[in-house]
Amino acid sequence: MRRPFRENCGFAAKSSDLKADKHVKKTLAQALERRGYSSLTPVQEAVSNPELGTQDMLVSAQTGSGKTVGFGLAIANAILGESDTFEAAEAPLALIIAPTRELALQVKRELVWLYEDAGAFLASCVGGMDFRDEKRALARGAHIVVATPGRLRDHIQRETIDLSNVRAVVLDEADEMLDLGFSEDLEFILGSCPEERQTLLFSATVPKEIERMAKQYQRDALRISTVSEQKQHSDIEYRAMVVNDRDSENAIINVLRYYEAPNAIIFANTRAMVARMTSRLSNRGFSVVALSGELTQTERTHALQAMRDGRARVCVATDVAARGIDLPNLELVIHAELPSNHETLLHRSGRTGRAGRKGVSTLMVTPKNRKKAERLLKWAKLTANWGAAPSAEEVAAKDSERMLADESWQDTPTSTEQPTVDLLTQTFSVEQLALAYLRALNTGRSAPEEIDQMSVDAPAPRKQREEFTESVWFRMDAGHDQNVTPRWMLPMICRAGDITKDEIGAMRILDTVSYIELRADAVAGFLDEIGASMTTDRGHVLTQLDEAPKLSKPQPRSKSNRKFAEKNDRPFKRKREDDDRPRPAPRSDFAERAPKPAADRADRPERTERPAPRPVEAHGPVARKTKPVWGDKPKSDKPKGDKPRWDKTKRDDRDDRPRAPRSDDRPGKPAGKPMGRKFDDDRGGKPAGKRPFSKDGKGGFGKDDRRGGKPDGAKRGFGGKPARPAAKGGDATPFRKPAKGGKPGKPAGPRPKRP
Repeated sequence: MRRPFRENCGFAAKSSDLKADKHVKKTLAQALERRGYSSLTPVQEAVSNPELGTQDMLVSAQTGSGKTVGFGLAIANAILGESDTFEAAEAPLALIIAPTRELALQVKRELVWLYEDAGAFLASCVGGMDFRDEKRALARGAHIVVATPGRLRDHIQRETIDLSNVRAVVLDEADEMLDLGFSEDLEFILGSCPEERQTLLFSATVPKEIERMAKQYQRDALRISTVSEQKQHSDIEYRAMVVNDRDSENAIINVLRYYEAPNAIIFANTRAMVARMTSRLSNRGFSVVALSGELTQTERTHALQAMRDGRARVCVATDVAARGIDLPNLELVIHAELPSNHETLLHRSGRTGRAGRKGVSTLMVTPKNRKKAERLLKWAKLTANWGAAPSAEEVAAKDSERMLADESWQDTPTSTEQPTVDLLTQTFSVEQLALAYLRALNTGRSAPEEIDQMSVDAPAPRKQREEFTESVWFRMDAGHDQNVTPRWMLPMICRAGDITKDEIGAMRILDTVSYIELRADAVAGFLDEIGASMTTDRGHVLTQLDEAPKLSKPQPRSKSNRKFAEKNDRPFKRKREDDDRPRPAPRSDFAERAPKPAADRADRPERTERPAPRPVEAHGPVARKTKPVWGDKPKSDKPKGDKPRWDKTKRDDRDDRPRAPRSDDRPGKPAGKPMGRKFDDDRGGKPAGKRPFSKDGKGGFGKDDRRGGKPDGAKRGFGGKPARPAAKGGDATPFRKPAKGGKPGKPAGPRPKRP
């Protein structure tokens, strides 16, 4: 059984110099320096501390903090041991599990260069890829396997992967995997791994499900939370742009043109919206790719590679790209549709502003979604700059600013360019050269859209209520039992003392009394206004206290729950004294009522015992009750054509008449089984005969002569063979399909046997 984690840590206070880190493996340090790492980030420094060794860890850090390289350094001691390089690849030594395919492939790319000098072989097990290729790669041997939960479970169940040598397991973005419904897969995978292993859980947030998993599958885990998590995304500028519903797509085009970011990503909530935005931007001349769940894994991989290579500048994606995707030149994130929760907002925005780079996150806010946007920003503890979307004039001004700030104006022509420059300046005027340059610059650019500018006011900051430094408490002689509520008591106290709600502090309502806290400087005016009687307009008396009352923690109270009141030893809600509404008599009054005198029941007939039921013979017919015979239709008062009303009353002259005999006991007909679908002459019905579609060819879709329908053979039956006309004195015989070269119309008969 795994033991619960320990609270951290004290690490990650500062980033350290990479060259001075003696605890980092030599081969890994060389790879980091070659990659351009001069120091480790706080989370990387925390998880690679030499004092931890192979300790289990639960790490929470914001997106873009270098967690991938962090857990690559954290598992080095477990999978490399004392050596700096790997031995021959056999069964995997480490498992890295990621929630999405794109994140898994990205993690594999990061670990390839990190463990390149150590001679590591890596394999991936990702949904959407060829299972046979993955099986062959695992059979050749791999030191580290990066996988998604579903595909990894398939390999385990098909016994194509050997987990007996696994020394370290990393769950990257563990909270996202639980949100996507991979909890059963993760439990199956962790249960299949050896008990003696290092387990690392990396997550942006740590909900209760993550804590439960850590307690179940980790041993004495160390909780690590970096200091940078206290301030969300300090390198990201948030802008909330209020636009009309009809201008939302035009506003997105203007935002792309205003910032002209090398890479931008637009998030939508549905696949249909992704397809719509991709088509719209492509028609406007943007180099755009799509990324959603309806695409194949190959298409999704090519889309991200196009963004990295610079062949595409804009990516329209669903939340499948909200986790872990790292594009080096991504400087702009646009929320075309607001996310469902603040955590998704943080993860979407975290695609930019990574590893110290600056970025911009813009929210397209329609008037009907204004409140939702404010709640998301509040829950995420973010501050956004509210304003309107860039207009066409602002986009043109930004283009001119970028054009004048271009460093190419300061360059001098080279020896090969100088003749062309002299030719242009001698042939054309300055105005002609400027016009030609401007038109060439705007070639391929999408023109900005005209949108309606809305007046936008930033939401007023919520006023924080200050705590009272000095206060005076009052007691009122009414509480829950008198239906006292804060919404009822607050205006009453304000009217009684001519004060405002800002001068009233805490209110505590008990069963029979209530306590009110007033600001000390408002007590004098309150007492002068309420008078010596200290009575409110509702007749409740207030008493000033010398000190604050000692109250226990308030308990929840149900409005009309008798069981709750009895369980908590409280009196049940009583009737108010000033309530004059009539109430029904209690149930105890009915028991005390005297029985009615016998004289009132003299006219009632005496009750007799019920007659014994009629004996039923063992094998005879069951006696049936005689059904009442109803009277004739009464004449209706309604005009002719309306449905008459039936008077269901018996006629007196027909009460004693014998009932008509039933069909099964009429004279001349023996008793037998009830009439069914087929019956014989001896049962009193029609003569027995063959049903339609019989084997001898009689019948078909039409009825035969005995049934009163068309004669046999009038229509084709199932076999499609018409009946042959009957000969004199004989029956009709069906036709048989003639043999090749034979005469048509040969009667059916036994076929000759082959020799």
